[in-house]
Amino acid sequence: MGEPLFRRLALLGFGLIGSSVARVARERGGLAAEVVANARTEATLERVRELGIADRCEIDPARAVEGADCVMLCAPVGAYAALAQAIAPHLRPGCILTDVGSTKQSVIRDVGPLVPEGVHFVPAHPVAGTEYSGPDAGFSTLFDGRWCLLTPPPGTDAAAVEKVAEFWRRCGSMVSSMEPSHHDRVLAIVSHLPHLIAFTICGTADDLEGESRQQVLQFAASGFRDFTRIAASDPVMWRDVFLNNREALLEMLARFTEDAQAMARAVRWGDADYIEDRILRGRKIRRSLIELKQA
Repeated sequence: MGEPLFRRLALLGFGLIGSSVARVARERGGLAAEVVANARTEATLERVRELGIADRCEIDPARAVEGADCVMLCAPVGAYAALAQAIAPHLRPGCILTDVGSTKQSVIRDVGPLVPEGVHFVPAHPVAGTEYSGPDAGFSTLFDGRWCLLTPPPGTDAAAVEKVAEFWRRCGSMVSSMEPSHHDRVLAIVSHLPHLIAFTICGTADDLEGESRQQVLQFAASGFRDFTRIAASDPVMWRDVFLNNREALLEMLARFTEDAQAMARAVRWGDADYIEDRILRGRKIRRSLIELKQA
């Protein structure tokens, strides 16, 4: 691929996404000549050293970003404001500041006002993940064939936006741009609401009395097992997502609640046509996902 896009890439947060980006940079080239890792704890950084997926580790985010021409926030979105405050005075002019957060209005709200003059702020969201977290969870093919959504604020330098887009293309992603509020509404239904439902269903099962609870676990069907996979996701990350996309999530939850009540009425009154129609619509959505290679 010739020259790498960035001379020094600083990754602040080394969970699933950060460690996957580091592995892509290690294995494929073309992304960064040097990768600097920052994490909240020394234990995480020690594991990064053991895995050999970064060139340098820094516990102080200010030191991690020094001299970097790209800084990527990979921590839970609730930590962004404090991180941005810590690193802002140390970002070099011309640096690109980007992120991987699942909520974009909150990122622009929390980070945007702290970005120094001459630093290019390009919020992004790679729509890829698993239920695992931590530096061991990452893998270099995580982004292959997945979308990365860019939500640059008005007036963002076009060359910086294109550089971030090219970064994600080299990671294997398809890239699209989206208005931040629209992004948050779309992700509320395709990602945030399903996680909220999964956590709630597993909580309901956990609240059952002894024998029933044990049998739920013992005889779990595939549907419940799928919910438990989603519910195994990182609690801090998802707490922050829910709280930082509150309005869109609550809107989609209200719509879902109305639809669930309509289905409950159909079951109660034996409306077989309504029930079958809803099931067929679900099958249609699944077929569409398969055709788009997003299943």
